[in-house]
Amino acid sequence: MGLIDDVLKYKSVSVVGMAKNTGKTVTLNYILEQIIKHDKCVAVSSIGVDGESIDRVSATEKPEIVIYKGMFFTTSEKHYHARRLSAEIYNLTSYHTSLGRLVTAKALTAGKVLLSGPADTMHLQQLIAQNRHYGVDITLVDGALSRLSIASPVITDAMILATGAAISANIEQVVRSTKHIFNMIQLPQAAPELIMKLSPLSHGIWVVDQDNAVIKTDISSALFLGRGQNLELPAKAACIFVSGVITDNLLNYLRMQTYVDKVAVIARDFTKIFASADTYRAYIRKGGQIQVLYQSKLLAVTVNPVAPQGYSLNAKHLQQALQEAISIPVYNVKDM
Repeated sequence: MGLIDDVLKYKSVSVVGMAKNTGKTVTLNYILEQIIKHDKCVAVSSIGVDGESIDRVSATEKPEIVIYKGMFFTTSEKHYHARRLSAEIYNLTSYHTSLGRLVTAKALTAGKVLLSGPADTMHLQQLIAQNRHYGVDITLVDGALSRLSIASPVITDAMILATGAAISANIEQVVRSTKHIFNMIQLPQAAPELIMKLSPLSHGIWVVDQDNAVIKTDISSALFLGRGQNLELPAKAACIFVSGVITDNLLNYLRMQTYVDKVAVIARDFTKIFASADTYRAYIRKGGQIQVLYQSKLLAVTVNPVAPQGYSLNAKHLQQALQEAISIPVYNVKDM
């Protein structure tokens, strides 16, 4: 089974870059090129402004998204007018982005388009649902800088992670950084009864005791722990649910507590974990553990051995080192 076969198993797949210029747009273009060989109706969009011809961060030329005849695409009014293909409009939303309303259209000819989709996950969910009404079999979503939230399992069914030389000129560092994200995606899922109880909760930190009773703490954010606020746990505490983000500050605070190896931390999903690899490892060494309510399905990792700064890594060595470090397929789509 190859990458395309795996992608076609799902209704929605996000392509997420670990950083700018890690090859996610190249990966998406490869998937679109290959997927037209299958009898599937495809839609494509992005989260926020992406697909611009000149990268706003590195000022380097970016590959454009190639849309094929029969595919649906969603972009802003501004980028729709700049498209280089013929298309039929299916929907013009009342939702406004910085580049105008969102246009969903069906390509009548092949061509290129700049993608600038919804800027928040709620509207992205609505977009994916809308596409199904048009007979779309699979929606592909191109990520944006530091927007791993689109990989949340409540948004897309599965994801592909793009990594590469843009992260570091050192292969070992690229592997370490990528493996950390991989480890976060593979975090174990909480028990079903906890998922039911904790899913509706928001705002703050909650404690679950050994009888599965849920108790709200007076801590509004993990950012305040150790900075004038302390987390006092009942004697029968079994786990802590953090409704927001999990940061270095939280894990550093918890690893200094006597209960660190007795009380698990639960996050909503891996996209809420912003702790660094070093802090996470230090927390785990003290016996700490993290679970998630929702797991993401990571299909594959793709590699881009070329950095925008001008240097290149050995593509085969990078791919091999990553493959030895993680237990899912690693592809260099330019060699496929």
